[in-house]
Amino acid sequence: MPSILADVFCILDIETSCLEEKNKRDHFTQLVLACLYLVSDTVLKERLDPETLESLGLIKQSQQFNQKSVKIKTKLFYKQQKFNLLREENEGYAKLIAELGQDLSGNITSDLILENIKSLIGCFNLDPNRVLDIILEVYECRPEYDDFFVPLIESYMYMCEPQTLCHILGFKFKFYQDPSGETPSSLYRVAAVLLQHNLIDLEDLYVHLLPGDNTIIEEHKREIVEAKQIVRKLTMVVLSSEKTEEKEKEKEKEEEKTEKPPDNQKLGLLEALLKIGDWHHSQSIMDQMPPFYATSHKPIAIALCQLVHVTVEPLYRRVGVPKGAKGSPISSLPNKRAPKQAESFEELRKEVFNMLCYLGPHLSHDPILFAKVVRLGKAFMKEFQSDGSKQEDKEKMETLFSCLLSITDQVLLPSLSLMDCNACMSEELWGMFKTFPYQYRYRLYGQWKNETYNSHPLLVKVKAQTIDRAKYIMKRLTKENVKPSGRQIGKLSHSNPTILFDYILSQIQKYDNLITPVVDSLKYLTSLNYDVLAYCIIEALANPEKERMKHDDTTISSWLQSLASFCGAVFRKYPIELAGLLQYVANQLKAGKSFDLLILKEVVQKMAGIEITEEMTMEQLEAMTGGEQLKAEGGYFGQIRNTKKSSQRLKDALLDHDLALPLCLLMAQQRNGVIFQEGGEKHLKLVGKLYDQCHDTLVQFGGFLASNLSTEDYIKRVPSIDVLCNEFHTPHDAAFFLSRPMYAHHISSKYDELKKAEKGNKQQHKVHKYITSCELVMAPVHEAVISLHLPKVWDDISPQFYATFWSLTMYDLAVPHSSYDREVNKLKVQMKAIDDNQEMPPNKKKKEKERCTALQDKLLEEEKKQLEHVQRVLQRLKLEKDNWLLAKSTKNETITKFLQLCIFPRCIFSAIDAVYCAHFVELVHQQKTPNFSTLLCYDRVFSDIIYTVASCTENEASRYGRFLCCMLETVTRWHSDRVIYEKECGNYPGFLTILRATGFDGGNKADQLDYENFRHVVHKWHYKLTKASVHCLETGEYTHIRNILIVLTKILPWYPKVLNLGQALERRVHKICQEEKEKRPDLYALAMGYSGQLKSRKPFMIPENEFHHKDPPARNAVPATVQNGPGGAGMPTSLTINTVRLEEGTTEETDKLKEKSQGVVKVINKTVNATPKVTTSNGNSASNSKIIKEKDDKEKSGKEKDKEKKDKTPAATPEMKALGKDGKDKPKEERANKDEKAREIKEKTPKSDKDKEKVKKEEKASKEEKSKTVVTIIESKSTAEKEREKEPSRERDLAKEMKSKENAKGGEKVPVAGSLKSPVPRSETSESEREQKRRKVDTHSSPSHSSTVKDNLNELKDSSAKHYVNHTTPTLSKSKEREVEKKDLDKSRERSREREKKDEKDRKDRKRDHSNSDREVPQDSTKRRKEENGTTGSSKHSKSESPSDSPRLNEKEKDKNKSKSSGKEKGDSIKAEKMEKSSSGSKKESRHDKEKAEKKEKRDSTGGKEEKKHHKSSDKHR
Repeated sequence: MPSILADVFCILDIETSCLEEKNKRDHFTQLVLACLYLVSDTVLKERLDPETLESLGLIKQSQQFNQKSVKIKTKLFYKQQKFNLLREENEGYAKLIAELGQDLSGNITSDLILENIKSLIGCFNLDPNRVLDIILEVYECRPEYDDFFVPLIESYMYMCEPQTLCHILGFKFKFYQDPSGETPSSLYRVAAVLLQHNLIDLEDLYVHLLPGDNTIIEEHKREIVEAKQIVRKLTMVVLSSEKTEEKEKEKEKEEEKTEKPPDNQKLGLLEALLKIGDWHHSQSIMDQMPPFYATSHKPIAIALCQLVHVTVEPLYRRVGVPKGAKGSPISSLPNKRAPKQAESFEELRKEVFNMLCYLGPHLSHDPILFAKVVRLGKAFMKEFQSDGSKQEDKEKMETLFSCLLSITDQVLLPSLSLMDCNACMSEELWGMFKTFPYQYRYRLYGQWKNETYNSHPLLVKVKAQTIDRAKYIMKRLTKENVKPSGRQIGKLSHSNPTILFDYILSQIQKYDNLITPVVDSLKYLTSLNYDVLAYCIIEALANPEKERMKHDDTTISSWLQSLASFCGAVFRKYPIELAGLLQYVANQLKAGKSFDLLILKEVVQKMAGIEITEEMTMEQLEAMTGGEQLKAEGGYFGQIRNTKKSSQRLKDALLDHDLALPLCLLMAQQRNGVIFQEGGEKHLKLVGKLYDQCHDTLVQFGGFLASNLSTEDYIKRVPSIDVLCNEFHTPHDAAFFLSRPMYAHHISSKYDELKKAEKGNKQQHKVHKYITSCELVMAPVHEAVISLHLPKVWDDISPQFYATFWSLTMYDLAVPHSSYDREVNKLKVQMKAIDDNQEMPPNKKKKEKERCTALQDKLLEEEKKQLEHVQRVLQRLKLEKDNWLLAKSTKNETITKFLQLCIFPRCIFSAIDAVYCAHFVELVHQQKTPNFSTLLCYDRVFSDIIYTVASCTENEASRYGRFLCCMLETVTRWHSDRVIYEKECGNYPGFLTILRATGFDGGNKADQLDYENFRHVVHKWHYKLTKASVHCLETGEYTHIRNILIVLTKILPWYPKVLNLGQALERRVHKICQEEKEKRPDLYALAMGYSGQLKSRKPFMIPENEFHHKDPPARNAVPATVQNGPGGAGMPTSLTINTVRLEEGTTEETDKLKEKSQGVVKVINKTVNATPKVTTSNGNSASNSKIIKEKDDKEKSGKEKDKEKKDKTPAATPEMKALGKDGKDKPKEERANKDEKAREIKEKTPKSDKDKEKVKKEEKASKEEKSKTVVTIIESKSTAEKEREKEPSRERDLAKEMKSKENAKGGEKVPVAGSLKSPVPRSETSESEREQKRRKVDTHSSPSHSSTVKDNLNELKDSSAKHYVNHTTPTLSKSKEREVEKKDLDKSRERSREREKKDEKDRKDRKRDHSNSDREVPQDSTKRRKEENGTTGSSKHSKSESPSDSPRLNEKEKDKNKSKSSGKEKGDSIKAEKMEKSSSGSKKESRHDKEKAEKKEKRDSTGGKEEKKHHKSSDKHR
């Protein structure tokens, strides 16, 4: 209280002294005086002004008082004390130093010396503080005597104040704080020892040390900023000029010159503390600084490392030293206060882990310690993973494990980043890492990559430098310098793999051409680096910022495709763990995302060599139906060799992590998920792509599992079919796909068991055992499948049939002999090449040859094995087939179920399954399965493909196309030849049918479909396919158009075969090409591709009437009566009319329906009537001359008028030649004109009812004549055929001109017997050649004119041109004709003699087999059509390709003709022609015959100048 009052008075004193009013001052004085009893005068003297004190009367004079106080202060603060300077004697200090500096090794103790020091102080009056200072100085110089000096100082301190020692040390440190001063390490050590022994407090000493904490923090911040600037410089693209570069260099020099800061005494002390093992105080100092600031100074880091070395020594010696390594033991610190050495992992955690955390990334300074820590970690993991410890221990171990992970994250990985390319450390670290589960490893890599590098300025710099270096290497990486670049990448990757790979992957995502060189350059990586690479790949794939689709939202992004491709290549080439990647794909699928299946697809393809592609050739597909060896050799595009190791790795990864079945099931479920969940907002095209990708990957992955998992593994993992479908909701096709290998394994193992049990070698025994084993294995499956469908389904097809269909594969149905042969031949060629190779060293030759031989033997063995297997399977099916189709409802319903549940789901499952389905249908037919209507089945498949095509994805369309292609192949084979048809379909239950002709109300008699009617049905199917295709192309829908184009491309070998259908398609496709060029380029590309292929097939297409025999329309129909040859039967008229309608339908774009229905029908009548003639009428028309004459008279009048008209039109010979040569290219206008002419002529020609009577007469005559001429026809044919094959195109052209002459003469034709169609079947080999030639001939030359015509063409060139145009020139005189013909004959004889010998055998065969001629009908019907209208009846039907007829026959014919008629020759030939038509047409000829003949001539001439040839040949014959 008095003190407070005194303060108040002091303030009032100052205030009142400033005021002018004296009374206030007086009041104040009185107040103070009144309070004197409260406040003592001494207090007031301290605080109040001397003048005030004087006025109060407390002092006498203020002036005196002031002087006195000044004196006292001077004495107190400024006057030097004389402090026994005179009494202290120097000798005392000398003695003190001698005392302390003596040899201390004897029995001298600190107590003894202390007594002496006390005596010296007393004797020589020494200053105790100065003595302490000298003691410290001596201690500094003799650091090895800790044990002496520490107790001495401790004892001495009892005589001093506690602060004295700290002040003396502080004073010493201050002495060295000059900018140029450097604190000696001895001082740090003394301070450290005193701190350790608690003789001074750290807090007391810390304040005496420089620099201040604030300065340290600022310096740390500055370092971080500098590091970031360096990064910015490195990452910026600097396009600076030279001047700025020079400036920068100058700046850098200036920075170097700046004085280095004074040394950091705190760090010096810290280092000394660490060296003596005072961890407690060291920790306190480090805690006052920013993290890792202290250890970023190398001496401190090394000191701390040394301390750790000492601490871990005993434990390391016990568990860490590798076998065979000696190691150099480290002695413990002499200091008892140092941390306790670790003897167990628990002590390691308590002591060492803490030190390591303070060390952080700077463990990089001591690689040996790094290795020790890692080895201890490895030893701990070994112990951790071994079972058998108690629960308490387990908890401790868990704690230890988490600590170890922290140390790895905070110390080991950052330290590795700062190490300079140390591959050994990387491998050492992998030794520990591989004991961690991949989840932990990837977590560590993630932290390392994304967080660690930002934690410390040094690491920030290192990251920038690594990226900079990576850019440098990647810019220069090419295929040529893979090795050197690879080494650089390797060096860089040992320390900073995450940063390097992140950059490399970013480059790969942009430039996919880097994939190959990068993969090759990664061969210098360590195991740890490969693991980090796997993590980086997964991280790149999972990057949420990246779009997985391109901007158009219809295709998968190229970065994802590149990464997937890189994945496949890198995982195959290097031993990288796959578990993480596979789990990532599985997780994505669980989340309903199927984009990443692309990765799985690539990995399986590259690692296992299993390819999934829709572009497989038929050869590859065929090879895929063989054994494993054949698949590997011939089934894939890339010959992927040496996949054994990589596929084993993939298998192990899948089995170890139980991912095999989950991936399959997830993919199977995801297929529908793609559409209904994933595909919601996505573009339809993308949804299709994803669905295909999901499906293809499932097929590929399932194939991998089937071929790589052992039977036990597979069976253990795949549940039964009902569980798959009902519990896991796997679609049926996928479920059977997964189960199929299991059934095969089961059956083969059961079969082997039975074989061992009874050793019977007979084939029957084997088959019986096989069938038994099949029954045993498949019986539960038959039971299981019942639950998959409604009970109603099993009324029509049996579960056994269903299971059999789904459980078999192409391997079970057929042996691809040609594939085996092809691969064996390749190997033989290879061996021959090895033999011929002179450069190859002999030992390599031998090795290669051995390899090839071994492979060859394997293939042959495999083929034999498959052959036996297929025979057993077919035997089994034979026994089963009667129970297959129950048909409790109708056959139709049975077929529906079969297609719906079996064929359609499976034919779009994979390319091989597509082929399998077609084969299976054929097999069921061949087995004569009850209740199976092959006809219905094929009809349902071909009839309306619009819906199936429209609902397919792109790849499914391709597979569906393959299926249709195989189905069409079978149908085409049956269609091509009566013999084949009769053999394979003739009396098979699949071809039972009920046919009703429109003319009858016939009953329900079950009947076999005969060959001709089958051909009509095939035409109907072709028409249906065309109709569906045209519909799809005209919808404008993307999916419809794309899919139908894919399907059409696939079925191109067998469809279109009919010219008008082909043309209709061509027009639609051309339209698509024009419309889509700008809009949808992918459709345009597809359409262009198909269009080109279609054009190349055009020469092989045939007119409709050659594809099947067409009857006249119903109004002209007369019931068929005669069937003289195999093809002679008239087809039911209902079918005929159908075909007429078909043609109208397909050509409706060009002509209106009404016009066409008249014109086309007439034309068809002609062609239909013409074809049966082949066998029924024989060309010896001489005997029919009377009837012919009558007809001719009637025709003459009409024809002569025409001739006169045409006579007037002149013609240029060269033009005619040109036209003759290029019949195909005849301008469209010309054709159109001729069509019109043909129509006019048809209208003009009179129609008489008398024709019918003539038809009957002609028929009789032709029958009589037939028998006479058959033999001669055959002979002439064979020579003619061969001759024509030789003929060059020049002669054909001339032949065309000759034909034109004949036409010009009004169709007066001499029958030539030799050109009649040969009814003998040809050998298969020559068949194909002939077919091609014949097709060419169809469009170019007359199908039947004889060589005599050709040989003498030159003489008649000029006239031919005129005749062609004028059309009515008078006939040549008979004598001239004979001369010409004789010359022809001479030439033809010379040619034919050479061939006659060879031909004899053929002729005999043909005589024998003439009834089989029908198989050639379709190919040659074009020729016949032309000949009917342009040449004699006999030449018309010549089916033979023989260009030269027997010369002798020609002469006989001529003679006969001459004797019979002279003036009416013209008429005769025409009548003969008509006779033949009527008889061959089975009396269906109507009164329109004459006009039709003329129309036919005209029509043919428009269709490619074939008419010319007819004219020429007929002219010649005359």
